[in-house]
Amino acid sequence: MTATAPLLKMSGITKSFPGVKALDGVSLEVAPREIHALLGENGAGKSTLLKILAGAQGPDQGEIVFDGKPVTLANPHVAQQLGIVTIYQEFTLAPDMSIAENVFIGREPGRWPFVSWSRMASETEKLTRRIGLDRNPMTLVRDLSVAEQQMVEIARALSMDSRVIIMDEPTSALSLAEVEKLFRIVRRLREDGISIIFVTHRLEEVMEVCDRFTVLRDGRNAGAGAVSDITIDGIIRLMVGREVNTLFAHREAPPPGAVALEVKGLTRLRTAQDPHATEIRDVSLSVRSGEILGIAGLVGAGRTETARAIFGADPFDSGTVIIDGENVAIRSPRDAISRGIGLVPEDRKLQALFLAQAIRTNMSIASLDQIERLGFFMDETKERRLVEEYRKLLNIRMAGPDQPVGNLSGGNQQKVVLARWLALRPKVLIVDEPTRGIDIGAKVEVHNLLYEMARSGIAVIAISSELPEVLAVSDRIITMREGKVTGELARSDATQEKLMAMMTLGSQSRAA
Repeated sequence: MTATAPLLKMSGITKSFPGVKALDGVSLEVAPREIHALLGENGAGKSTLLKILAGAQGPDQGEIVFDGKPVTLANPHVAQQLGIVTIYQEFTLAPDMSIAENVFIGREPGRWPFVSWSRMASETEKLTRRIGLDRNPMTLVRDLSVAEQQMVEIARALSMDSRVIIMDEPTSALSLAEVEKLFRIVRRLREDGISIIFVTHRLEEVMEVCDRFTVLRDGRNAGAGAVSDITIDGIIRLMVGREVNTLFAHREAPPPGAVALEVKGLTRLRTAQDPHATEIRDVSLSVRSGEILGIAGLVGAGRTETARAIFGADPFDSGTVIIDGENVAIRSPRDAISRGIGLVPEDRKLQALFLAQAIRTNMSIASLDQIERLGFFMDETKERRLVEEYRKLLNIRMAGPDQPVGNLSGGNQQKVVLARWLALRPKVLIVDEPTRGIDIGAKVEVHNLLYEMARSGIAVIAISSELPEVLAVSDRIITMREGKVTGELARSDATQEKLMAMMTLGSQSRAA
């Protein structure tokens, strides 16, 4: 494969933004019929390189050669005409339109101004059958699972006669079974002559499905080669520029303090207005000051729903929340915050951050009473002091406090959310998928932050889909299945096998 002339060759790509050089002479080669992993820490330059390849941004310097010919990707339409199509981590589907309409949006078959619905449905069905999506083409996208929506994105890419498909973190929201199905589709696309650029932070996926790799670090090439010639540890060394002995090093925790939060019999049932909601039934748990309680479960187990109910983001039908031994009424996030409970949600971009606003605004928005002046005005000096304190404490890499938070890497965005809650000094902090979509180096930093929070006396509840992460950060672990707690283990007694059995079989005795 390496002897074949590359289908895509990017050479000497340079791109600068105010205050930062995002790419410095980067090169990338992708062969025909190849699954090529593009790897690097958040902020390494992957997103900028992909935007240039998608035609969304132009390079300051460098050359792009496609199928042996130099090309200028002036806009996304030019890239798509060449057959370069990007499937972004955040889907670009219209939920209230059908599968067929989403596949051919803007390119509907028929003689203008009329659309041939029968032809559009027929051609969509051919594409979806090709990738194993067994759905009526007129099904609304909002009625599909996340994995099925991703397949619609792939079908749309195929409808454009793609030759290179870029997949940005395609497995971040998929279950293990759905990941395996996606891998089968990716391999089938390779057999059909399509090249894939596969962007992921899950290095075990690279070893399983990719042929070759390119690693970026600090906007430069750090290494490239055949996946068969390298190990995961070798890729990590290229990504972070240093040895990482273990991704998930467990801490030795001091004895926890008194019970900070206790939940008894928490129940939230479906309603006619939300008939597809995940129910939680009779959930009881507790966490002590200085302790990290891990919650493990498969997709749909009710972990996020439990966190949102405790935080007052969703109403619950019955149950009791006890803070420091006192029964409290939590009817809204404002109530939770006033009682010392914070929540770092699963989707930081949709539920935690104001992406177009400055870092300082995002960091200080929950602490306005600490930085106000005369009860009405913002004290900008205090605000900037707060931002600088947590920039240093959390090692947040940013150009300045006025930089839009949406321009930060995923790991640094997550640190901004954590800084927001640290500034409030909460009694209890719930973190839902704390390292989703961030790179290995940032994962280690976030884990260390969780350890420091617990060491300072905060009771931490950590929800994660990654069992190695749950085992690493937790002092005690509970498992959930179908909205119910199925068991509890001390960290010293827990293994991935035991946790998986408790998550799937729903019985601690059967797991044992």
